Amino acid sequence: MKIALVCYHVLDKYQHQTVKDEDTPLLSYLRHNGLNIDRVVWNDDSVIWTDYDVVVLKAPWDYHDQLPKFLAWLDSVEKGGSKVINPPEVIRWNSNKEYLLEIAEKLPVIHSLVLRPGNELNIEALKNHFQTDKLVFKPTVSAGAKHTYLIDHTNSDQMFETLNALIAAQPMLVQEFAGEIKTEGEWSFLFFNGEYSHHVLKKPGKSDFRVQHYFGGTIHHPEVNRNLIQQTSRYVEQYAPGCMYARVDGIVRNGTFHLMELELIEPLLFLAYSRDGEIEAQTRYLEALNKQIQQIG
Repeated sequence: MKIALVCYHVLDKYQHQTVKDEDTPLLSYLRHNGLNIDRVVWNDDSVIWTDYDVVVLKAPWDYHDQLPKFLAWLDSVEKGGSKVINPPEVIRWNSNKEYLLEIAEKLPVIHSLVLRPGNELNIEALKNHFQTDKLVFKPTVSAGAKHTYLIDHTNSDQMFETLNALIAAQPMLVQEFAGEIKTEGEWSFLFFNGEYSHHVLKKPGKSDFRVQHYFGGTIHHPEVNRNLIQQTSRYVEQYAPGCMYARVDGIVRNGTFHLMELELIEPLLFLAYSRDGEIEAQTRYLEALNKQIQQIG
């Protein structure tokens, strides 16, 4: 059984000294435990994908910059007969943040709407709609907080042209700003084959609202109420069928978890930040992968 652990060409863009590399030790751990697995770049034209029985998406972090090419690659690998993890149909659905509107019909999600090319941008009307002075704008196809902006009374006029240009070029997701991110942080719950593995709490730096490490965010792993695990598992059960890995990101408001993103393509899994240790988290990852492999007929 030959396995591809799918990554991308240049890691430096997304690396930072405050976050530990999880792909290299994970690859070493999987090989040490008997898997025939290679780190492979998804858009490397020299790769013969039919050589691999299993293709695991791990860190194709630039997929959103080349989405049509990425989806075409995904189609090709699937048609070639390899088992793709996570399932291709879930990856396609998860590649556009409009999935949040679908989930919001059944489960708590941060209040969101989509502005499309041709729609008028009226920031004051949006503030009235969301009943808040602070809004977050981001492309529906993006990752790593690319083109993500916090708009309030201090910058709405100066950001108008920038936002208008973005909306003219692509659909944009508009959300209420969740103040809980600044007061408590953003939670990430990790699940393998639908089972809870571990969690982290990401906090933004003092001068930013984004929790990503390259914007000054920090990572913590406090104890968590089991009720939150039960709440977050509902998103995985209903919207991540057959997924080996899932990351549920969001905030807690009055005791209720509200989803910000359901990460099913290439999330950092925070294996090195599990409360019970990196090896234990890697072991759960290995067990989940082996179970997926066993399902190949």
